This record gives sequence, structure tokens and C-alpha cells, in this order.
Amino acid sequence: MLFVIEFSSKNVHKDIFSNNVTIQVFLIVAYEGLKDLWYDNHLLKDINNKIMKAIILAAGIGNRLGTHAANQPKSLMEFEGKSLLKRHIEILSANHIEEITIVTGYQSEMIKTHLNNEAISINYIYNDRYAEGSIISLGCAQEILFNESEFILMDADVLYDHEMITRLINTNIKNCLLLDRDFIPGNEPVKICIDKNGQINEFSKNIAEELDYATQGESVGFFKFTKLIGASLLSRIDDYLAKNKNNTQYEEAIRDLLLIYPEQFGYEDVTGIPWIEIDFPEDIERAQNEIIPKLSPINY
Repeated sequence: MLFVIEFSSKNVHKDIFSNNVTIQVFLIVAYEGLKDLWYDNHLLKDINNKIMKAIILAAGIGNRLGTHAANQPKSLMEFEGKSLLKRHIEILSANHIEEITIVTGYQSEMIKTHLNNEAISINYIYNDRYAEGSIISLGCAQEILFNESEFILMDADVLYDHEMITRLINTNIKNCLLLDRDFIPGNEPVKICIDKNGQINEFSKNIAEELDYATQGESVGFFKFTKLIGASLLSRIDDYLAKNKNNTQYEEAIRDLLLIYPEQFGYEDVTGIPWIEIDFPEDIERAQNEIIPKLSPINY
């Protein structure tokens, strides 16, 4: 059975960081049987009538890059004369995304000035708590999570081939993660584990030794979600903040839903498509030497 609890608020952006209200909650007790009815009568009708939107999380400081960050958001780092953010916008535009929301924080005005002449519609949401966990940045985009029938969620600090987004947008998987099986093991990559039945059974940097999985890969940091999962994420975010777990990364909220409702999620295997997340100075060198030469032209 599917229960929906709603509330209305004139200042939702402020309320998410207080304990005074409860964000819309979707409690899925026994989803099978109502799944098709819900999607057919609510979500899919909206999808056919709306343009998909994208959320880019770009609030972080990028301390691990040291002097390479040059006192600017790392999403403004340039490769071949073009910033990561401008590459995002070009690729999203080429895939017919017509509205982008960028959650900013550190040096927010630099980002707005940098993108001032872009033709695409860009909305900015400022996270003044950008030094805390990225779960707060995701919560800032609550209007999209709560209202949009489907949306793209992206980390800003990724250099990648445009095929990555094309695959994500065109997938038939309603709630989709991107998995790359060719990754460097360690504690830094966020890993996706797939069980023998093809379902995701873990999503974390740290994987328990006893976990039984058939396939493992690294998450690219790009997702496509439906309104149902978006609203459920808001509930999880509210719960973390109510418990003062402000330094939590947003992936934890996604993980919670994945483990409770694995049948609602799937993945695209994007192994072989060039990409890299820019976190450390060595990532910059690898991006320049290994990734840039493999990127294909963006076709509009």
C-alpha cells in the first residue's frame, strides 16, 4: 500500500533546515501491485508533458585540490580552455535539457558571472552552509525533487564524454544510476554493487567484506530520478538534519532508499565511456593526459 502525507508551506527552502515541519513523505509498505497504477496515472503523464530538468551540485570548496583550485570553485577549472560547468551546460543543451538548477556555495558569484552569457535557463540556489555535508546542497533543490516528474542530478566536478548523459536521459530505467566497472579500487570511489539477480544491493564507499555481489563498479555521480524518489529523498534529508547529521553526504540518502526499495532502482553500465571526477591534483593530470584525448565532439 502507498501512503502519501503532504503539507504546504510558503517558505519550504527555509523550513527544510528546521524541525518545525515534516516534508512530504512517501511510505512504501507493499509497493508491488500499485506501482504500475501510480506511474501510469501520475508520473508518466507528467513526464510526457514536461521538459526534464537538471540539478548540478556545485557548492563545495575543493580543499583536496590545494593550490590547483586557485581560490575558485573546482567546477570552474578549465580543460582545453573550457570549464567543467560550461561543458555540463553544452552537453545538457545538446540533449534538450532546457532548464538547469545549480546549487552554489563557495565563491557563488564567480559561478554566476562565469555563466552570465549562457542562453539556457539557469536557476541558482545559494547554500550558505556549503562547508557542511552535500546532503544540505541536495536539500536546497527541494522544489525540483518535490515537484518534477523526473529530473537529472549531477555532481559538478566531473569531466566526461557527452555519451554519458545521452545514455542517462534515454534510459528506460525510471530511477537510474551510472556504473563503471573499470575503476581504481580504494576507499575514495562510491561503489555500486549488483547481486546475482541484477539488483543493486549496495551503494557506498565502504563495502562490507561479507556482502555477496556479482558485479561491482564506481558510481559516476549522475542520476535520473522520478518524483516519487525525489520526494522520498526529501524525507530522508529532513531526517538526517533533524538528527544534526549535517555533514552527511547526499549519497547516504540515496543509499537508504536503494536498500529499502531495491526494485525501484536500476543502473546503466557505462564502462568504456571516458570520465573522471576531479578531487585531487593527480586527477587533473589524468584528465589532461587520458580523458581529454578520448572525448568526442558534442553534437547539437
